[in-house]
Amino acid sequence: MFLAITLLLVGFVILIKGADFLVNGSSSVAKRFNVSNLVIGLTVVAFGTSTPELLVNVMSSVKGYNDAAFGNIIGSNTFNLLFILGISGLIYPLVVHRNTIAFEVPLSLLAAVVLFVLVNDVMIFGNDENLLSRLDAIVLLLFFGLFMVYIAKTLKNTSGPDEVGSIKIYSTWTSVLLIVVGLAMLVGGGSLVVDNAVAIAKHYGLSEKLIGLTILAAGTSLPELATSAVAAYRKNTDIAIGNVVGSNIFNIFFILGITGIIQPTSYNTIMNLDLYVLGGSTVLLMIFMFTLNHRKLDRWEALLMLLSYFAYTAFLVIMDN
Repeated sequence: MFLAITLLLVGFVILIKGADFLVNGSSSVAKRFNVSNLVIGLTVVAFGTSTPELLVNVMSSVKGYNDAAFGNIIGSNTFNLLFILGISGLIYPLVVHRNTIAFEVPLSLLAAVVLFVLVNDVMIFGNDENLLSRLDAIVLLLFFGLFMVYIAKTLKNTSGPDEVGSIKIYSTWTSVLLIVVGLAMLVGGGSLVVDNAVAIAKHYGLSEKLIGLTILAAGTSLPELATSAVAAYRKNTDIAIGNVVGSNIFNIFFILGITGIIQPTSYNTIMNLDLYVLGGSTVLLMIFMFTLNHRKLDRWEALLMLLSYFAYTAFLVIMDN
């Protein structure tokens, strides 16, 4: 079992480093074709940093680990809201842009509601099976398309330099090598993570649901944790909270959309409770944004969110035994 745990950790490292290689190589190629930094940030970087969740989800679904697939996304979003914003808000109180409160946070709540409606076929539509079908996946991807249009218009109307950070330009062969190696690492790392997470679950008598909601969710959210924590430390609070909210929208609309297109996935209604927690966490963030200091997540609010995550995790472990 020590080997399985080691391979799981190695898989996460390979996943994250593979995403880094893919982003660097793709950004270099895009820059060589004179694509603006703004567009690169919106597409290549945004998609690249979410590839760990995407690969883990697709592989979980294809291998029949449906609870792990849904648990990874629902758990990642809850982890993002309660744990990452909790840590970031403790580092530095997060002042939130007006657009984030008016549109992006409500959209992340809508994403959870849409997912709930789409996968509860028996309860809502009277079908024989609860399933994320290809039609459901197309609906999710349409919502994602609308979100991307909104982001593009928002960025276009934002004054300031067309920069999202320095992009290093490599030679053509180096760029291609980075992309190929990055993709290979993502596939290999994703397989290591899924197979060994399930092996650990079976060895200790844990459910796929618990593994997905905790280990897979936290592991694939490490890039978001690093980004938001560093942004909060540097007092770039818009980035700290925007990264989390944007990731939550991306996870449901895009990653579950792609997962459903590749492999229609059965849904276990036992995970409805976790969707309620996710929705409640989003509402909690909205409440905090409108209390005391308007559009600001204070340290005591961040601490409450962090404690809520620990309580939720403890509840999951207790209920799984």
